[in-house]
Amino acid sequence: MFSTRVKSILFIILYFGIAGSALAQEKKDKAELDNELQILKNYFINDKNWHVVQPEVGGNVKGLINFIEDQPIDSIIAGLNKIRLNNQNYVLRLPQEVDDSLSVPGYVSAALVEQEIGTIIKNYNKEVNVQKIPVPPSVLSEAKSQVEVIPEGKGNVLFTQSIYSFPDSLNIPEVIPDSVLNSPEKFNRLVKIDSIRNAYIEEKRLTYNDSVTTAYLNDISNSYRQQKFEEGLSFRIKRYKDAVKLSNYNILKNYNDRVVAEVNDTIQSIIETLSEYADFIDTTRISIINLNGESSDILLQNGNDYYSRVWLKNEQNDSLRVMVKNVDKRSMKMLIDDGVTFTRFKEKQTKGIDLGSLKTTSQKFKGVSDRYEVFTPWTFGGDGSLGLSQTDLENWQSGGESSLASNLVLKGTANYSRKDGNLKWENSLEIQNGWIKTGRADSLLQKNSDKFKITSRLGLSAFKKWYYSAELSFSTQLFNGYNYPKSKGEDPISAFMAPAKTYLKFGLDYKPNTNFSLLLSPLTIKNTFVGDTAKVDQTSYGVAEDRKSYWEPGLNADLTYKRTIFQQISYETKYSMFVNYKSPFSSFDIDWENTFKLQATNHIGIQLMLHFVYDDNVLFSVYDDDGEEIGEETRLQIKELFSIGFTYSINKEVKHARRR
Repeated sequence: MFSTRVKSILFIILYFGIAGSALAQEKKDKAELDNELQILKNYFINDKNWHVVQPEVGGNVKGLINFIEDQPIDSIIAGLNKIRLNNQNYVLRLPQEVDDSLSVPGYVSAALVEQEIGTIIKNYNKEVNVQKIPVPPSVLSEAKSQVEVIPEGKGNVLFTQSIYSFPDSLNIPEVIPDSVLNSPEKFNRLVKIDSIRNAYIEEKRLTYNDSVTTAYLNDISNSYRQQKFEEGLSFRIKRYKDAVKLSNYNILKNYNDRVVAEVNDTIQSIIETLSEYADFIDTTRISIINLNGESSDILLQNGNDYYSRVWLKNEQNDSLRVMVKNVDKRSMKMLIDDGVTFTRFKEKQTKGIDLGSLKTTSQKFKGVSDRYEVFTPWTFGGDGSLGLSQTDLENWQSGGESSLASNLVLKGTANYSRKDGNLKWENSLEIQNGWIKTGRADSLLQKNSDKFKITSRLGLSAFKKWYYSAELSFSTQLFNGYNYPKSKGEDPISAFMAPAKTYLKFGLDYKPNTNFSLLLSPLTIKNTFVGDTAKVDQTSYGVAEDRKSYWEPGLNADLTYKRTIFQQISYETKYSMFVNYKSPFSSFDIDWENTFKLQATNHIGIQLMLHFVYDDNVLFSVYDDDGEEIGEETRLQIKELFSIGFTYSINKEVKHARRR
């Protein structure tokens, strides 16, 4: 028999051994849980190469991650079970987003492609002799017709330009002496020399024409052969690249499909484990209220024996005490207390009895509702208007012309602001498009408004109402523009991305309120780009003939002001000025837009816009009285727009909850 001391020592060793094993197992389970959570975060949040198949799938998985980390009240297990039962994938990845493609067997790298292209070029040079490529007779015939030769009777130009010279025997003095004119023999000799001289000139003319023609045809032939040689080489290289591209895609697709299947199987296993864990720790608090409005709370949770007592009441105020006991998170048990008897209390007997003292309230979750706060970092807004006008005239004595016009204006904003006001991110999009067509038979559909502009401004609090700001803006038009009425739908003066203007600004933004903003940008870069110089003359926008774009450094100032004049009338102005540092006193741009709005009803509005633009780099043709172009000049551009039509506005705040 063991002594009491030995038994105590063995008990202590056994106790701490079991406790240590349990603690080690708990740490192991916690480590595995953290690892599984990290896997889900990588595929659903961090790694941008993996895409969620369905938005609700991503929402459910992120909810599960937050549930494990923050333990919110709501559960999302039912949604995940539905996804699992439908055998749907959670995430996918495109083959071109495989980041370890070089390690995939059979994949051809860019270095190997360049090496093989070098081999193709070498072999092609050996196989094909440029000089043996035949030149079609039609090419030579066309080239021969383009050769500039000396016409018959004009051969003297070859000698006046010192291309050829006469031998001494054929030289004729510029002034013929009288002795020659008076001597028939000498005069006849001079006439004979002149005849020989003319024949000599014709001979040299033909020789020169033959040499020029031969040289030109040789040049055309060599150019044609070189072009065909390069086309054949390009075809071989392209055929090889296309084959490699298709092969690499198929290899990566097969590899990626296997990886995607394995990843989704792993995610499915992790979600099942986390769902079981979440289901175990999730809690539900319910309130049981009797006829007198008295409530008792009961917490439903797996693995805990919470209970509460409730006084049931009927219309006669009879009381019955019932015990409500937690079974698990989805069920509870109700029992009548032992020894309870039905008793009808009289009013004087119940007077002064505090039935509330019989309730039990768990203090464990007191103040849970104060742990979260609601904030609105994002605000989305916008408005749109569509105006239409139509005039139809027939036998109208006062004169006039039928017409049909439309104008569409869309504006949208997405603004982010931190609660402390130290960070602001403002984004805006503006689209304007308007068309008009008159009733004349030869009238074309003409554009009278076209604008596409995106602006993004980021601001960090500097001091008081000032922000360190950086802004990027891009503007262009969406459709071709023509010089009406001279143009008949040909030779556009503007098009999409022709021109396109980009401004990158760094400076200070003064924002005393939401209706006023003054951005001063001493460091501004303006870029003007004309994408299709074959369609649009880039020199009209200050771009050199041999370029597609140019940039200018300068100073920029942007002013935005909004004001509600009356309840339904508002005014907004946007003023922008850019001064080029290269020529600050002679080169500057001004863009000033003024908009008046009258909201007649919820969806019917009247809008008047006055837009002034002055750009030194935009030139307009100047014509004389006969319609001939005599030069170019910079002009003030003015646009006035009056519209009545349908309007619609949105203003939405995105609310989030976070821990205090």
